[in-house]
Amino acid sequence: MSAWTPSPRELERRALRRRLRLRSIAIATAASLAFFVAVGAALVTSPGWPTVKATFFSVEDAKASFPAIRDGFWLNVKLFLLAEPLILILALGLALARQARAAWLTPLRVLAVAYIDFFRGVPTILLVLLLAFGMPALGLQGVPNGLFFWALMALVISYSAYVAEVFRAGIESVHPSQLASADALGLSRAQAMRFVIVPQAVRRVVPPLLNDFISLTKDTALVSSVALFDAVFSARDYTAYNFNFTPYVVVSLFFVVLTVPMARGTDYLQRRAMRRERAGAR
Repeated sequence: MSAWTPSPRELERRALRRRLRLRSIAIATAASLAFFVAVGAALVTSPGWPTVKATFFSVEDAKASFPAIRDGFWLNVKLFLLAEPLILILALGLALARQARAAWLTPLRVLAVAYIDFFRGVPTILLVLLLAFGMPALGLQGVPNGLFFWALMALVISYSAYVAEVFRAGIESVHPSQLASADALGLSRAQAMRFVIVPQAVRRVVPPLLNDFISLTKDTALVSSVALFDAVFSARDYTAYNFNFTPYVVVSLFFVVLTVPMARGTDYLQRRAMRRERAGAR
């Protein structure tokens, strides 16, 4: 059997679509360049630009502050890497507790609801301040009293309340027929949740989970409020002694470099999930 070859008409259509796509890209590129050139020209020709440049975009101050900010940023990365798995475990436990239907688990369900409602209402920075300064004062035996530990716990407690609701939404998005099918196969509710419902729910909520963890990455900067020498504290320390705000711009770039790949990965997963849903609907 000979291979199929497109007709001349089809080749014309493909060529036309290609030309239109290239034209659209060219117009979008030109419009974007014109916009950014206009914005840049407006900034550099403004009367206060020399002062702003010297205060926020000083190359010398950026070089001088870079080593301390780089070292401090590793503390932010460490906080993020330690907090993320703890948040996932605690949040999934809270979501499952909220979904429990057994009568004897009612106290656990009530506690989970109270936990989520309370800690979603308390600003994260207040939790950092309260735990980092308050818990060591209790002098609890066998519990670390360092600022790093309690700042980490504050992030875990705060974000687990938000992530628990993401997991709960994912669990509730699974069609009830899945639970009925598991019951028909003789699985208990716990087994159905473990082997049927939760795996599907986790796959569905990966993009919103990544969005929450992008926010967590940025919120690790809140630990600077309790004098932990992270990237933000390093920048603030340099600024206080040299009266120059360039280190804040340097810190911002550090966080942008870390979060932008995560944001693009989130967009990719969302597009893939949409394609999968559309393919399944056909």
